[in-house]
Amino acid sequence: MPSTAPVLSASEAAQRLGVSPKALRLYEQRGLVVPARTAAGWRAYGPAEMARAGEVVALRALGLSLAQVARVLKGEAHGLERALTAHQAVLEHQIRSLSDSLDAVRSLRSDLASGRIPGLGAVARLAGEVSPSPVRFALPWPWGGESFELPDRTPLTYITGPLGSGKTRLGRRIAESLPEAAFLGLDRLDNGAAAARRQLEQDDALKARVDEAAAWLVEDGADMSEALLALLVGLESEGPAALVVDMVEQGLDASAQTAVIAFLRCRGNAARPLFLLTRSSAILDLAALGRDEAILFCPANHSPPMWVLAVPGAPGYEAVATCLASPEVRARTAGVIAWRPAVA
Repeated sequence: MPSTAPVLSASEAAQRLGVSPKALRLYEQRGLVVPARTAAGWRAYGPAEMARAGEVVALRALGLSLAQVARVLKGEAHGLERALTAHQAVLEHQIRSLSDSLDAVRSLRSDLASGRIPGLGAVARLAGEVSPSPVRFALPWPWGGESFELPDRTPLTYITGPLGSGKTRLGRRIAESLPEAAFLGLDRLDNGAAAARRQLEQDDALKARVDEAAAWLVEDGADMSEALLALLVGLESEGPAALVVDMVEQGLDASAQTAVIAFLRCRGNAARPLFLLTRSSAILDLAALGRDEAILFCPANHSPPMWVLAVPGAPGYEAVATCLASPEVRARTAGVIAWRPAVA
């Protein structure tokens, strides 16, 4: 009897799996998933292909590189132990948080039983209704000091906009306004590799983290370069509670950009917030944004920055899509600087 299970197109399969069609194509290029083809040559995903793709997505969510995923699918356990150990640590942290909440509930119930009415603040915190206070600051020029509010920080926030829209000035002001935040500027590319190597020579712990991250990225298809090394040293350095990175794609080819953003997405929700300035469609893939990622857009007409949902038709979505370009185009225009008259 022929199977009645649905056969999905690439876009339908991607939506069902919660990834982008670009990610599915990447899995196919690496031989991790081999979709069937219709008579017209279109990719088709049946139950077997969806099951395999689901395994790939799950392993990626654990923090494995594509090369590590391939080895696990072949039956090799190397790399899986470390990923499971890290995942266990996350789960144990969640258990401790739930245990603390349970203790708080018991304490409140004990107060009630004793005739003591708990404060509304304690009840609200227990219900998760109280969030950290938003960060407010005055926008820099060219916005002229207008007040701006930065809500709860997500693990990944993309700051984008056309040339000359004020992205870097906004990024610097965010780094100045957030407690214990740092700004990683383009000066990392000026003798960046030499400076990065000096840091690594002086800090064995940093070197271990950078080596591990570099190995992950290389396995995911990136070629190590001076720009990538300088970026990794900045990303893996301890200290800042949040990090703002100016034009994260600068000096990186397409494969490195794709590997870097996949690596950053695998950090988990507990990682420090990152604000990534970018105009690359590989870094800011509108079809691949997760629930813990946000877009902050700087309009060309110097209207105040705005939060944009990664949903076609949402306010600002088309403007964001228009200012993004592929890594190849970004490489050709890397030296272009928008001219602006001096401030009077």
